[in-house]
Amino acid sequence: MTLSLLSLLACSLLLAEASWTRNINYASPSHNHPGLGLSLHKINKRNTPDKAFTADQLNFTHGVASGDPYPDSVILWTRVAPMVADVASNKTLSGYVPLYNHAPNQTVSTAPVCVEFKVAKTSDFAQVEASNLTAWTRYYYQFNICDSDKKSPLGRTKTTPDENDYVAKVGLAVYSCSNFPFGFFNAYGNPARKDSVDFVLHLGDYIYEYAGDGDYGYGYSIGRIPAPEKIIYTLDDYRQRHATYRTDLDLLLSHQTYPWIPVWDDHEVSDNTYRDGASELNNTEASFVMDGGVSVDQRKMNAVRAYFEWMPIRQVEMDDNLRIWRSFKIGSLLDLLMLDTRQYDRSITDLYWNTDYIHAISNDAGRSMMGSRQENWFYNQLGESANRGARWRVIGSQTVFSKVNESVAYGNTNPLDYDAWDGYQANRNRTLNFLTENKIGNNIVISGDSHASWVSDLVWLDHANYSASDGNGGLGVEFAGSAVSSPCPYGQNITLKSANNYSDWLVGNNPELQWNDLYYRGYFELQLTYEEVNASYFGLPTIVTRNPLEISIANFTVKSGANKLQRPFGIAESGSLKGGQIHQTNITNNTATGAWTVIKATMEDI
Repeated sequence: MTLSLLSLLACSLLLAEASWTRNINYASPSHNHPGLGLSLHKINKRNTPDKAFTADQLNFTHGVASGDPYPDSVILWTRVAPMVADVASNKTLSGYVPLYNHAPNQTVSTAPVCVEFKVAKTSDFAQVEASNLTAWTRYYYQFNICDSDKKSPLGRTKTTPDENDYVAKVGLAVYSCSNFPFGFFNAYGNPARKDSVDFVLHLGDYIYEYAGDGDYGYGYSIGRIPAPEKIIYTLDDYRQRHATYRTDLDLLLSHQTYPWIPVWDDHEVSDNTYRDGASELNNTEASFVMDGGVSVDQRKMNAVRAYFEWMPIRQVEMDDNLRIWRSFKIGSLLDLLMLDTRQYDRSITDLYWNTDYIHAISNDAGRSMMGSRQENWFYNQLGESANRGARWRVIGSQTVFSKVNESVAYGNTNPLDYDAWDGYQANRNRTLNFLTENKIGNNIVISGDSHASWVSDLVWLDHANYSASDGNGGLGVEFAGSAVSSPCPYGQNITLKSANNYSDWLVGNNPELQWNDLYYRGYFELQLTYEEVNASYFGLPTIVTRNPLEISIANFTVKSGANKLQRPFGIAESGSLKGGQIHQTNITNNTATGAWTVIKATMEDI
């Protein structure tokens, strides 16, 4: 396919005349409530330098990105900044969209659509909603600096189908837990090199808040120490941390190639966050002093502000800037429900020192992962999805939904992960009860957080006559993914043999768990049709170098109406597979060339 780029329209407006209003990074989410936005007068006053930077002093420092696609619009993002750090700047960008659809040499419009906007010296971000687009169409877009020929990389994005449209297949790449000093984000780049999906879903832990001093990870040995080199608390801290992560070339490639639909987990703010605190931060005087005079609420505000600046997403509700839970109707094929089971209104979680207490109250009816407002919204969305006849419901949860007995690692006193749904059992039962009472099937839960891969039948164990051998009695399936780079929960230097021994125990002692792998870092893809969902898990041979290699480690199918994993399972590359075989071949795909080779190295060798 060849593309002939449209000529850029010259920007005729003077710098002083360019408008802040078209940069939605500063705007209110509601035209009827402009006071909810940032003061453009103050921004303009702060960002009026003695002399503006020229185009040759500026650069598109972190590529381009798109996200939150609708049938008729998508959010486009870039960052333009001076070459020298810590200087005031006042830049004007000209963005033009749309450029092309997927048909060779066919333009969407006869001329670029020029949108002028300013970006502030304190953040340098530009977010634009490209609207009046055609549903289920691929677009290419690009930014340029006005009165110059300096252009951003060429980005690619895609709109969703109209909600009642038939769409033969939709591909999703699913990620979680990318930790900069633990390794390169090779997983992000592989679907882009394969061109294998339509959208990217991220279930959280996009960044980590830990100090960049090498205490957590291999940062010094592989040259990946994130800035700033401390635990992050302030708005500037979080901005710097995001900026460091966005220097990873495979993360840049993924953002440039696919529209993202992300949600946060805990580490976008702090470890094991909940409504009122985190594992090492709470609203006490001692915590306030220890953490440099930053309260829980202020730290969360700082983190959330930086997240919205760096991610091309929509603010869902005009008067609720903590709301990130939202839904997407993707034709008549599926409804995507992205939950926030972490930051919004979660009851107290396992903070390490209170595990016995959380165990004792884990089935308390008043505990919630989401808070009553989001929980009611969730059930309404499930009901509306079934009533409109969407074939599948894909539910994005940060933590593993299914019950998992992990006493092999945690001991018999507190055998569950109480930071996951196992710490909120009544909330999980309410969800399963709603699905059961309303006879809603074809549910696919996708999860992250655990740094391991888990594939389970979705079962209400206390009420269903469930058979682990054939899967009858289920309400759907859960696919939980490993981490992009964060370490195995049972030891960051675990051997393949030890990991698989743990997996054997886990699969053998959890009836609904059909496959588990603890060893590989990676991701999974879902390919959805009206007949079935196919899940493909990919493991990375090594993440201590940047490379395009991956191994297909397991594949699963869910037939429409079956509400269980299709049996028999056959063979997986790693882990433990109930009723199947594990056969390690190390057959590795080079996603850059398409070549297949056998890689002998394992984690013991690197």
